[in-house]
Amino acid sequence: MRIVIQRVNNASVEIDGKIKSAIGFGLMVLVGIEESDTTEDSSWLAGKLTGLRIFDDENGVMNRSVADIGGEILIVSQFTLHALTKKGNRPSYIRAAKHETAIPLYEHFCKTVSEMLGKEVKTGTFAADMKVALINNGPVTIWIDSKNKE
Repeated sequence: MRIVIQRVNNASVEIDGKIKSAIGFGLMVLVGIEESDTTEDSSWLAGKLTGLRIFDDENGVMNRSVADIGGEILIVSQFTLHALTKKGNRPSYIRAAKHETAIPLYEHFCKTVSEMLGKEVKTGTFAADMKVALINNGPVTIWIDSKNKE
């Protein structure tokens, strides 16, 4: 599994012209799932995400997690995070998980993050055509892959 985390002032997901989810200060997270991913990958990434200290403390040092600051999280599925671009100019998505694998892992990730955060996380809709809007704070953008734990 792969996540791209953006610290945001606010973020939202629109589907068919209607806002599906919106958050204030917190994290906007894109999640890519590949066929070889497991619930262990999902749980590990959920722990990394909720514990990541990328919010400023009283001294202006990134030393607080989203849980520490009472922030919100918006999680959006993003199969294109597993694009292979080595050959040619058209990305290949053969490593991206099929729905039968991806949906349960996406749901597990969202549920685990919510439990670790201590409040409901907002989400997009899996496989929908979504319009994502955000104001990146910092900017702070971090990429984490569960296959690179060491």
